Amino acid sequence: MKKLLIAFIVLGSVWACTDSEPDQYTGKIYEYQLYKSSDFDFTGNLTVKELVGGNLELTIDLDGVNSDSDVSFPAHLHFGNYQLQDAPIAFILNPVSAKDLKSVTVLGQLSDGSTLSFEDFKLFDGHVKVHLANDGPDYEIILVAGDIGLEAEQSVFDPSKMAVCGKDF
Repeated sequence: MKKLLIAFIVLGSVWACTDSEPDQYTGKIYEYQLYKSSDFDFTGNLTVKELVGGNLELTIDLDGVNSDSDVSFPAHLHFGNYQLQDAPIAFILNPVSAKDLKSVTVLGQLSDGSTLSFEDFKLFDGHVKVHLANDGPDYEIILVAGDIGLEAEQSVFDPSKMAVCGKDF
């Protein structure tokens, strides 16, 4: 009898653990292309998902050669389009890992004090850039970039017009 009771407890525990967690996403998604912006052979995309509760999750996925090193590439959300010289940083995104070429960030309050809803993001005048390094001459090397929001629908990417973005907020 004890063995039967223990078997039910174990089975009940296993069954309880396999129940899926409530979905953390609302199902609303935007996707933007990130374009090759230097001699380094990377492209990618930015996926924006609305989380339950209204926050936004930004995922950068790069296509290119990954590495076993612990190197990471800084990523920023900027105000204005990718051609804007010294474009202020709106939000510092989590760095892109060289191992899996991925970054996931939950967007918080922007540097100007505003926050973006899912609908606001579609109208946001901005761009994303992924740099080779945090500072020095390699900061000026942009691996990938792409306009987001309204700019993404209205522009044709031209890497020769790439501006080095500012480090200011």
